[in-house]
Amino acid sequence: MRQGPILLSAAFLAIAAAAPAGELPRDLAAFPQQDMDEVRLGRLLFYDPILSGGQGVACATCHHPRFATSDGLSLGLGDGATGLGPERHADPANMPEERVPRNATALFNLGAPQFTRMFHDGRLEADPSRPSGLRTPLEDDMVTGFDSVLSAQAMFPVLSPDEMAGHYAESDVSKAVRQGFLTGDGGAWDIIASRVAAIPEYRAAFDRAIGPDRPIHFTDIANMIAAFIAFEWRADESPFDRYLRDGTPMDAAAMAGMELFYGKAGCGDCHSGQFQTDHDFHAIAMPQIGPGKKGRFESHFRDLGRLRVTGDDADAYRFRTPPLRNVALTAPYGHDGAYATLEGVVRHHLDPVAALRRYDPSQAVLPELAGHDDFPVLADPEELARIAAANELEPVALSDAEVAQIVAFLEALTDPVSIEGRLGVPERVPSGLPVDQ
Repeated sequence: MRQGPILLSAAFLAIAAAAPAGELPRDLAAFPQQDMDEVRLGRLLFYDPILSGGQGVACATCHHPRFATSDGLSLGLGDGATGLGPERHADPANMPEERVPRNATALFNLGAPQFTRMFHDGRLEADPSRPSGLRTPLEDDMVTGFDSVLSAQAMFPVLSPDEMAGHYAESDVSKAVRQGFLTGDGGAWDIIASRVAAIPEYRAAFDRAIGPDRPIHFTDIANMIAAFIAFEWRADESPFDRYLRDGTPMDAAAMAGMELFYGKAGCGDCHSGQFQTDHDFHAIAMPQIGPGKKGRFESHFRDLGRLRVTGDDADAYRFRTPPLRNVALTAPYGHDGAYATLEGVVRHHLDPVAALRRYDPSQAVLPELAGHDDFPVLADPEELARIAAANELEPVALSDAEVAQIVAFLEALTDPVSIEGRLGVPERVPSGLPVDQ
């Protein structure tokens, strides 16, 4: 049984020392142990559409194990669509207002203490100096009670109209979100928590996890989901992991690719550490597709990345270095899923500005959404020039054979145990709503 929330602290933020850029990681992550009552409860909540405004979208809709905890799309469709992965399509009776503006990130290893920033722009960060232990754009609405930054990230999709909250008049949740009622009594989180608490099977499961007769808050729901993600998608059994632990060699192509990755190609300068990420933000001239990331009253199609968080012009077009475990199975790639193949995104890194200029938008994996222009930035020379000017990567010359070796190394980051999942997809959830299989 849970003994109470774990406060985010300096101790929680202490992480294993990362190897210098370009070197193989020396210190491997120590994953916190998860409470199995919480894990089993979090599994049900993760797959249950009851957390969405219209009760048609679950966390798993955009983060499904069939698509390596993503959705197989460049930019997904949340509320107002049906189907799973590339087969997902808009519902004419409840048409989505917009695509989700960024690619659905994979969920592997997010329970490791190294991960203290979430989302492509890092807008959610662990910060022990804040009362909530978090720094977030929802600062005025933040509450205490989240166990970790991983649990706190669950609050964002349920408050997003394009992801889970839904159209303005669709539900009590969507109305609360559009009116700015988020965390207090009668707010969106409170409505969702009340829905869950009203289901006897969930109430009994929370009794085991947090104690009997204690009110269920949204933070409790988020903490259970985080426990499940941390347990289900821990990925440290790839050929590369075995090589790090005991020197078991990978195949010859992967070994050659690893030498290039951490050497001549310079990939390890940013994709460093056990999970191949420096947890920092970089501009690499990634082509911008889709609606862009904008505020409520903005009408542009840009995505300025980290700048939207810091307000610093130097952060324009910078996005978080993605971790690479299971990367061979998490296409499309980039903050907006611009590249459909692993080789394509590797080649982009070799000369980002040239790749931006010759980008072929036909490779984007986008479900049809009538009346939407998905490529306005690609037709805007001034915006393309700004994206190119922000690029931080120098061109690197590699042969086709060397590119193939790097791809072979990236494929050696695949962990079959985590891809399959330890518990798998439940056949049913307590709400009785359909489960995406």
